[in-house]
Amino acid sequence: MFVARGAALLAGTMLSGVPVMAQTAPAPASASQPVVAPAPAAGQSATPAPVRTIKTLRVEGSQRIEPETVLSYTKLRVGIPYTAETLDQALKDLQASDLFVDFSISGVETGDIVLRIRENPIINRVILEGNKALKSDKITKEIKLAPRQIFTRTAVRQDVSRIIELYRRQGRFAAVISPKMVSLDQNRVDVVFEITEGPKSKVRQINIIGNEVFEDGKLRGEMATKESRWFRLLSSSTSYDQDRLNYDQQKLRQYYLTQGYADFRVTSAVAELTPDKRDFIITYVVEEGKRYKFGDVSVDSEIRDFDNKKLAASLPIKKGEWYNAKLVEDSVDQLSESAGLFGYAFTDVSPDFQRDPETLTMGMNFHIGQAQRTYIERIDINGNTQTQDKVVRREIRLAEGDAFNSFQVKRSQDRINSLGFFQDKMEIKQNPGSAPDRIILETNLEEKSTGELQLSVGYSSLERFIVQANITQNNFRGKGQVLRAGVNYSSYSKSIELGFTEPYLFDKNVAIGVDVFRRDFNSFNYVGQDRQTTYSQVSTGFQVRTGVPLTEYWSLAGRYGLSYDQVGLDESTYYTNGQCDRLRAGRYLCEAIGNRWTSSIGYSLIYDSLNSRLRPTAGQRLSFSQDFAGLGGDVKYIRTRLEGSKFWNVGSGFIGSIVGEGGYIKSLEKSRGLGVDSVRITDRFYLGEPQFRGFDIRGIGPRVQRASFTTDANGKQIAVTDRDQIVDDALGGNAYYLVRAELEIPLGAGARELGLRPSIYVQAGSLFSLTRPQPTATFPTITDANGNVTVLPLTTPVLDSAGRQLYLVSSADTTNAGAITTCAIGYAAVGGGACSGSSTNTIYQTSTPAFQETYYGSRATPRISVGVGVNWNSPFGPLRIDLAKALVTQKGDDPKLITFNVGTQF
Repeated sequence: MFVARGAALLAGTMLSGVPVMAQTAPAPASASQPVVAPAPAAGQSATPAPVRTIKTLRVEGSQRIEPETVLSYTKLRVGIPYTAETLDQALKDLQASDLFVDFSISGVETGDIVLRIRENPIINRVILEGNKALKSDKITKEIKLAPRQIFTRTAVRQDVSRIIELYRRQGRFAAVISPKMVSLDQNRVDVVFEITEGPKSKVRQINIIGNEVFEDGKLRGEMATKESRWFRLLSSSTSYDQDRLNYDQQKLRQYYLTQGYADFRVTSAVAELTPDKRDFIITYVVEEGKRYKFGDVSVDSEIRDFDNKKLAASLPIKKGEWYNAKLVEDSVDQLSESAGLFGYAFTDVSPDFQRDPETLTMGMNFHIGQAQRTYIERIDINGNTQTQDKVVRREIRLAEGDAFNSFQVKRSQDRINSLGFFQDKMEIKQNPGSAPDRIILETNLEEKSTGELQLSVGYSSLERFIVQANITQNNFRGKGQVLRAGVNYSSYSKSIELGFTEPYLFDKNVAIGVDVFRRDFNSFNYVGQDRQTTYSQVSTGFQVRTGVPLTEYWSLAGRYGLSYDQVGLDESTYYTNGQCDRLRAGRYLCEAIGNRWTSSIGYSLIYDSLNSRLRPTAGQRLSFSQDFAGLGGDVKYIRTRLEGSKFWNVGSGFIGSIVGEGGYIKSLEKSRGLGVDSVRITDRFYLGEPQFRGFDIRGIGPRVQRASFTTDANGKQIAVTDRDQIVDDALGGNAYYLVRAELEIPLGAGARELGLRPSIYVQAGSLFSLTRPQPTATFPTITDANGNVTVLPLTTPVLDSAGRQLYLVSSADTTNAGAITTCAIGYAAVGGGACSGSSTNTIYQTSTPAFQETYYGSRATPRISVGVGVNWNSPFGPLRIDLAKALVTQKGDDPKLITFNVGTQF
């Protein structure tokens, strides 16, 4: 009986060139070997192969696959003739189906054909071992093998290739994938991919051949790929990437084209993998060519509205300057935008290069093709499942039927992005309409979560321990409304606030909002490590806000606020005889205590052209504000503030900014006495951490410092100079200014994924303008024979609640000695009662140790600091760390080198 067998995939078979070790079995004959008759012996004539007819046809060994399905993969049928070639083709067809691990044909000589098969096993599990750099979920979604699918060698090889490609995309070219099969009962298998990831293949060296004008280091600096060095530990640009290799060729060409080398080209770029597969060596061969200058520049427009000469004069390209391809692109964009401003959306601007190799000049003619004025046919808004359509449409500065305007499209795009409701970098697409003069604006949105719930416990150098619970919905009910509530607690302050803002009242461009608050604030100072609370302020009130736009960039905001302030001091610490003791608290604190109503009305005039209110990279903002207190209430003043900021993209991902602010407050009340400032301490400005980095909280500006006295080795009285042992009370100022110039530094993709945003900055500012307070007290002094002056303690008589002088009963009174009474002679158990006895008592008084009081900080001389800071979206919440050095200080200032905040917004 003639028998043929098909190929089988066994556990010992080589998969993708890697030996499998899980199981071994003898291999059957290959199904690829044809079924043929033996060749005739030498000298004998060939006899034709006999032709037989299939009498019966059946399948044995099928479990999951129906016999009819097995036969459908072959051309064998009952009653048809067959030869050895026919059976051989049937085996090949079974093998091509990839459904069977083993197959054979019997009954060849009798015509009773039997197809014996053994089906491919079913996959029970797909197991990944050894993968750390790539998570399993990233691999499993890329491979085809999965549980309950049929196992085939082809699928295994394909998945091995896919996994290797995934690792190569991460720069791991040394990754090795070893597939294995573990046989189980019921014809099931576990497929195991053993992964040896290997290290990331770094770029060891970048060679450039053919460059004569620019040095290798300069050209490497223009590339996205960087050579692997220890200081680029966090950078992802040191790993090899084929796409980045192509990108770097374009970067090289772009750089040379901006320097006048119009004929520059990269003739070859080769990346060689070192034998250990750990590093790449990249070699570029370049031809620089000659350097060109711009020749004549002209504009040829087929649109009648344009003045060609004026357009050419407005372009950034000037004759005689070095050729710069970037300026050519900018000129095309400028002409396209100019056409867009006049309503021409689909304008064809073609630069015509007029190269003269002899004079090495490049003449430029920009041809503007004929175009029709375009109108907005329709504005489509897609993807806003939660946000109402009108919330987006009211930010679009064009309406259906308006003439197209490219500037207004860009402005609309910036306003939508500034809402903060959608993913960043949303763009408004411009699609052709139903006619050549019609355009469809398509806004494709991808919503993001607008609700914020923050429950955090943090620590900061400013407030020590912090507990926060804040909830904000920036897109309440999908109407763009803002609803917020927050509770904050720290050793520095406590507050609870509720707020609501309706940006479009009754669908009109009028914003209105209301805030209700209660804030408990404790001012304090440190003596050594001991924190001493000076005064407490409890404010309870509300504010109503409104705002209307005046133009596209100008807006006017108004507000009214009413608050009740309770300012007090600890009576056990700062009171004597039932009144605030200026020797203990200082007269400036005693003058601040009391309860008062503040009723204020204010306005702000704002100019805002920032491209984003959340994280601007271009544009500017200017705000002028004034608040008038005295519309009723107990406090009268006018407070004026001016704030401005400007942002711009410096290039290569760097963002520059200049931010400035200043303010002045003037009291509208009568003078409250000599040496008493007319503006209360709770209404003044303060400056320091966190606004002015490099200084401690309230670290600059007017202040009074109290230094106690000690005795030196010679017994001479001297004032304490240790800053930690000096009581330092910030008084605030009536005027201030602060300016900061900052540069945000871009990092590699890896650092960006961590949420790191470093920056360097320089700040200058001052807090000043305060009436110099009168000295708190004058201490008595004595002078010894050597002329040394000693400051003595100050004694103060103690009175009872009725204002009567208290006395200390003399020791001569054996009954009441040491008791306190209102009797100068004798004793009375009740204050003001009849005195009995004849002992002469001494006045009861307290003694205040002498101190030296110094006033600092009324000058407007600027303080200057420089520093570096980093924002990090850490797992514990937003974190800001600053390392700032105060370069210019004034006497009394309190510098601080390092500040950080965790768990609070910054």
